[in-house]
Amino acid sequence: MQAKASLASAEPSLDKTRLPKHIAVIMDGNGRWAKAKGLPRLAGHRAGVESVREIVRDCSALGVKYLTLYSFSTENWLRPKEEVGELMKLLSYALRRETLELDKNQVRLRAVGRIEGLPAAVRDELKESVKRLDNNTGLTLSLALNYGSRQELVDAVNRLIKEGAQEVSEDSLSAALYTAGLPDPDLVIRTSGEMRVSNFLLWQIAYAELYVTPVFWPDFRRAHLLEAIADFQRRERRFGGL
Repeated sequence: MQAKASLASAEPSLDKTRLPKHIAVIMDGNGRWAKAKGLPRLAGHRAGVESVREIVRDCSALGVKYLTLYSFSTENWLRPKEEVGELMKLLSYALRRETLELDKNQVRLRAVGRIEGLPAAVRDELKESVKRLDNNTGLTLSLALNYGSRQELVDAVNRLIKEGAQEVSEDSLSAALYTAGLPDPDLVIRTSGEMRVSNFLLWQIAYAELYVTPVFWPDFRRAHLLEAIADFQRRERRFGGL
């Protein structure tokens, strides 16, 4: 569903008993946000980190159990080498800076994707952050890094073949995915108004509710999150039934 460009000043009233258990976000529009302001693309990515901080904090405070952020896709390697390098530096910096607050808020951290393909510095920061936050009991934050859903499915099938599987079931395939152990998303939010899922969690979002907002990711804040959840709660989820 397309969201309205502007929101009322009053926050929508949410039913805390009907929150989406798992929210997944396609964080789009950093580059266009920067271009509109006459800034370099990296400025948009830096501003996007602020949105990540606020949305993680808000999801944690609301009581959402799982949040997955599409942080870097396998296709993003096709961007200019300099931009990719700066994104990796920004990711390492953000992990160092944010881990303390995540720990205070009892957030657990996971990374899903072909993590072995990331630069060593990023892998080291991830490993350290995941280890430090491992015993926390609040929101589980998953960062989809070097992630592509088609690649995930291929990797899962190849894993099952190597393990000697004679046939594949829905349960065995789900257990072989990068996201094994996570419930499927209930709500997928995409910013910047693009009407596509961009190779993100194709298996997992089979019955997720989709919410698209024209707001660029660096401008996405609590009010936009609450409106997305309120829209989710107004829907009737039938999962193919009547």
